Amino acid sequence: MKQIIQSFKTGDTVLEDVPAPQVRRGHILIQTTRSLVSAGTERMLVEFGRANLFQKARQQPDKVKQVLGKIKADGLKPTLNAVFNKLGQPLPLGYCNVGRVIAVGEGVSEFKLGDRVASNGPHAEYVCVPKNLAAHVPDSISDEEAAFTVIGSIGLQGIRLCKPQLGETIVVTGLGLIGLITAELLLANGCRVIGIDPDPGKIAIARKKGVIAVNPRETEDVVKFVQDITNQAGADGVLITASAKTDEIISQAAKMSRKRGRIVLIGVIGLNISRADFYEKELTFQVSCSYGPGRYDDHYEKGGNDYPLPFVRWTEQRNFGAVLQAIATGRLDVKSLITDRIPLQDFSKIYSNISNKESIASILEYPEDSSRADVVNTSSGSFEQSGGGIGIIGAGNFTAMTMLPALAAIKAPIRSIASASGVTGTALAKKYNIAQSTTNYKTMLEDANVNLVMITTRHNEHAHMVVECLKAGKHVFVEKPLALNREQLESIVNQYDGSRTLTVGFNRRFSPHIQKMKQLLQGTNQMNVIATMNAGHIPANVWVHDLKVGGGRIIGEACHYFDLITFLTGSKIKSVCMNAMGTNPAGDTDNASILLKYENGSTGVVNYFANGSKDYSKERVEVYAQERTLVMDNFRLTEGYGFKSFSKLKTNTDKGHHAQFKLLTERVRNGGGALIPFDEIYNTTMATFAALDSLTEHRWVDL
Repeated sequence: MKQIIQSFKTGDTVLEDVPAPQVRRGHILIQTTRSLVSAGTERMLVEFGRANLFQKARQQPDKVKQVLGKIKADGLKPTLNAVFNKLGQPLPLGYCNVGRVIAVGEGVSEFKLGDRVASNGPHAEYVCVPKNLAAHVPDSISDEEAAFTVIGSIGLQGIRLCKPQLGETIVVTGLGLIGLITAELLLANGCRVIGIDPDPGKIAIARKKGVIAVNPRETEDVVKFVQDITNQAGADGVLITASAKTDEIISQAAKMSRKRGRIVLIGVIGLNISRADFYEKELTFQVSCSYGPGRYDDHYEKGGNDYPLPFVRWTEQRNFGAVLQAIATGRLDVKSLITDRIPLQDFSKIYSNISNKESIASILEYPEDSSRADVVNTSSGSFEQSGGGIGIIGAGNFTAMTMLPALAAIKAPIRSIASASGVTGTALAKKYNIAQSTTNYKTMLEDANVNLVMITTRHNEHAHMVVECLKAGKHVFVEKPLALNREQLESIVNQYDGSRTLTVGFNRRFSPHIQKMKQLLQGTNQMNVIATMNAGHIPANVWVHDLKVGGGRIIGEACHYFDLITFLTGSKIKSVCMNAMGTNPAGDTDNASILLKYENGSTGVVNYFANGSKDYSKERVEVYAQERTLVMDNFRLTEGYGFKSFSKLKTNTDKGHHAQFKLLTERVRNGGGALIPFDEIYNTTMATFAALDSLTEHRWVDL
């Protein structure tokens, strides 16, 4: 299928061939008929992409601070690689989509095949969207009118926060597409609307709709204008839909407001607020979040859990419906806002001239006979030897920034890469000369040219994908964790027979620093190992904390150090005790200390902390045995005390990824035993489950 994407690195906008998405649980698959190009919103993204690196840095000072912190923690080269990888990732453009439902995912009863729907899907021939981000289109509305649904809801949500009343005077600053829709919805609400914009063309459109439109370039003082028209009372509310860097807009909004007036920001402006402007009038200021309640809440959007209507009257989906109703009843006229109608294949006519501020809304028209292939050939790469290829499931940050560079360095024969949307997978396939990009990972399970499948998806998908790969007779690499619970783990145990290898991404045991430690500790029967991860804070709403999706940070991340200590001691864990600041596995387990007893008498301590300084080393391992001590700092420096022939090992940051992938591909190609014995993988995974049991049961837990 065809999809419009943009490169953040170069700013180039292209119509790319990508595999069509698969319908997923809680989602619907839509064949697009129309989509809307919002000139203002998309212009901002395109212009950012076209800016040079220095200009990008100036626009995002917070990101610059993050980069500087990463340089201090990880070094210059890894940081630069991460930055350029991030900039190289493609950005799907568009968020105003209309089409017909062609597939319905499990758990969806609100939509059926053939329904016409509006959604926040991108500019693509086929889109897969969560059910709560789509709305039924009334029969009386054309597809091109319905394409204004999502962008209309942005303005509507700002209006709801402003809470206008019949007869109030509301100012709309910025009469672009969102501003014009917002102004018309306010008129339908019985308000007197004053619009401000420096573009004569937009002023003319607003006046035709009944807005009192003012051009600041023609009016000496817009604040005085608003004061005069309100008999010196001031505006009841100001909605800012403009996009500008100046602080003058917020200052102007405060000055033209009445006492206890309301100001709502929908657009993007400078926000150096004068306290005096707000203090004297007791003004309220609020920033509107996109389409409405539910936005950026994974439980609502991806999980499909609606908010109860009596308590949250207007969710983003219900805002979609309200906009569609306003169009259907004639209270909102969007046809007059359409600047042009362009076939999808001629998209460049819009994007090559997107900086033209006279354009308001462009409609993209889609062909009825678009291709729906779920595999796209992305290179001419071929395999002379059957069964020698690698398939990768997942195209996220780990794949892009760690796995693929490492595999490319050893010239691993990658045959196929699968991603949910098809966009990131296709971009990576082209970058690394991978033969195929797909949205259906099962195609690689049926491909005789794929011998090893590498899984890097979200954690909740690991176990069932491992089982499917083993059933298909493939060698498997899965990024940690292997499973999120005992039931998932047992399903893998029941399928694993040793005929194919199963490797978990416990890369740290392959680091030259850990390998050196292992060598120096040969012949040591018992030892004490302390491993500390200064992991850093992750916000509570991020998926890794969800026990059903990410498993939490102990199962999902601290497992690295369970395995590492097992490797160093040469023994398996027999019992676990965990203490944490939180007492619930679903709560705060970011800050925890875990005691490990080993079968050979060794002891381990895993300190997993999220409340430490970013300036301190992220990872540290200490080993005490036979009056000798080893200290490894951040996989860059290992120092020995009490060793006659060793004092220190110093390298660039090396956590063992390259060595692990090199050894894995060699074993798959040439034969040999598993890189990590399966009984150790099983023991480590069970120990992470036992750690959470220990926390809730307040006792040592035996494995």
